[in-house]
Amino acid sequence: MGIFSYMEKYDYEQLVICQDKQSGLKAVIAIHDTTLGPALGGTRMWTYASEEDAIEDALRLARGMTYKNAAAGLNLGGGKTVIIGDPKKDKNEEMFRAFGRYIQGLNGRYITAEDVGTTVEDMDIIYQETNYVTGISPAFGSSGNPSPVTAYGVYKGMKAAVKAAFGSDSLAGKTVAVQGVGNVAYHLCKHLHHEGAKLVVTDLNKEAVKRVVEEFQAKAVEIDDIYSVECDIYAPCALGATLNDQTIPKLKAKVIAGAANNQLKESRHGDILHAMGIIYAPDYVINAGGVINVADELEGYNRERALKKVEGVYDNIERVLSISERDGIPSYKAADRLAEERIARMRNSRSQFLQNEHHILTRRSRM
Repeated sequence: MGIFSYMEKYDYEQLVICQDKQSGLKAVIAIHDTTLGPALGGTRMWTYASEEDAIEDALRLARGMTYKNAAAGLNLGGGKTVIIGDPKKDKNEEMFRAFGRYIQGLNGRYITAEDVGTTVEDMDIIYQETNYVTGISPAFGSSGNPSPVTAYGVYKGMKAAVKAAFGSDSLAGKTVAVQGVGNVAYHLCKHLHHEGAKLVVTDLNKEAVKRVVEEFQAKAVEIDDIYSVECDIYAPCALGATLNDQTIPKLKAKVIAGAANNQLKESRHGDILHAMGIIYAPDYVINAGGVINVADELEGYNRERALKKVEGVYDNIERVLSISERDGIPSYKAADRLAEERIARMRNSRSQFLQNEHHILTRRSRM
């Protein structure tokens, strides 16, 4: 499928190709939808097999941000940037300064943040050229490391999913199998431990596992054993696509709620979970704490206010599961419906406003 055909199919607004010969910048900014407000989405730096792959990734990620921001209740649209290059050796100050100037040229249609392969320090450099960047250093009045806040949102969303499955949102005594114990999952484990949950964990990083075992009395298992653990909740917090044909039959959990992106390998795996009666908290709804947090920077960051907004992940998961039950559809489809209905309401509202303005202008011209 050609680029314009793809953009037309999924109703993208804009694709910006950026290059700066001196710094080596090669970037793609994709803006999917700005119905709810300016597009917000991070900048990813990655070594792509081809330029076409980079463009496809930017488009796919931008559309995902539209749904994520809409479902989170933010007045923001969806966008994303990918920079082609190796983040370990190709970065330089000139590159991010040049990129910042491209963002500034969009005049607020797109706001960026850190993502895979970029850091707070990179955002600080971009900030020298544009105000349309979030996730910068606290020294500039920003929020800093988003991991603890993302984890807090996942914790709240997990409680909402547990309430749907067990009738109470208490996690005391519940066994949670956590796949991956990186930055976000570590803070999630801290919340779970404090509430009295029992933790079973795994990770390729043995030091990270050791830390969680020692601090939170977790039990460690091998990587492939996490799926078959006798547990109440499976929390995927590492790689995506861990819910697939091989893993789903092994699951003992009644709830799936974790921080990882793109947890379903294919959409049909969400249908399978629904048919099995497993409560699945859609990833882009439950892990939205990070984007909710950086979005607060646009109002002048206030951590207490931001955390209060992140607590709304609980309500958003409840809404998704309510739509799932109401319409008899899997929760991943219900999440899409929640986002699409919100965008549609705003489009209709704006359309009605423009029609009214047109009628008023027409009447005045006849007077």
